[in-house]
Amino acid sequence: METIRNFEQVIRKAESLEAVTVAVAAADDREVLEAVFDAKKRGIAQFRLYGSRSHIEGVSREIGLQLDQGEIFHQPDPMKACTDAVRAVREGDADVVMKGMVHSSDFLRAILNKESGLRGKKVLSHVATFEVPGYNRLIHVTDPALNLAPELKEKAQIVQNVIDLCHSLGEEEPKIAVLGAVEVVNPGMQPTLDAAALTQMCRRKQIKGAQIDGPFALDNAVSVEAAEHKGIDSPVAGRADVLLVPDIEAGNILYKSMVYFAKARIGALVLGASAPVVLTSRADSHEAKLHSIALAVLQADHLKRQ
Repeated sequence: METIRNFEQVIRKAESLEAVTVAVAAADDREVLEAVFDAKKRGIAQFRLYGSRSHIEGVSREIGLQLDQGEIFHQPDPMKACTDAVRAVREGDADVVMKGMVHSSDFLRAILNKESGLRGKKVLSHVATFEVPGYNRLIHVTDPALNLAPELKEKAQIVQNVIDLCHSLGEEEPKIAVLGAVEVVNPGMQPTLDAAALTQMCRRKQIKGAQIDGPFALDNAVSVEAAEHKGIDSPVAGRADVLLVPDIEAGNILYKSMVYFAKARIGALVLGASAPVVLTSRADSHEAKLHSIALAVLQADHLKRQ
């Protein structure tokens, strides 16, 4: 599979695959329904929409989205809509679950429910995939939204989650930069010690399917010139596909900086569940939600082939 380098290629690949069914929790939102409209036009997904029937129908008429009665499941309570959408995936009526106009905490509570959710044996982690102007590849940031301050064991599992995503995009050996404030190991800075450990775990084949190195400051993770200026000799330096952040604060700031300063295009998923999970901000555009659906389609196909 050829490596996918931008969202147009992500969407084209999704168009070439068998359409999946996406269960959307609290779907009564214009941006969500515009993304549904785009995905249906492109033939990349079918939908089960959980939310207020009257609101869904009203917005759909405004944007020209034609829905069958069987695609709308009336559930005006957002928390119950989350539970119903997750149940649809768990029972095999859908392949992907997607967050709509509902708080992330409520959505994730349904995902993590031990009896009725989609939690497996893996740590769940969030990844934001960016198409950044001036770069010839997609850049994945993890974890900017879910794990607060992961320790080494959790970071290793977060890395494995994102490796699986990269493989679904044709990145056979993604380059993962473990970020910190500096690019040297400092015993007084735990993120640099974790970076050194993850690097060694990759070299010893405890983590497979990627090249991992660190610690890196952000500049020498994404700029070859900056890495060379500091004398860093590494196949990952300046060429990172994945940026593993030390904690949620760093990840959230980097995420928002990418969107608002760099004007990057974005898609976002939760990884590690038993099925693909689309989790974007309620403020994200319908384009971002479409990108996320397309990423989930590719991930669903990858999971089927494993």
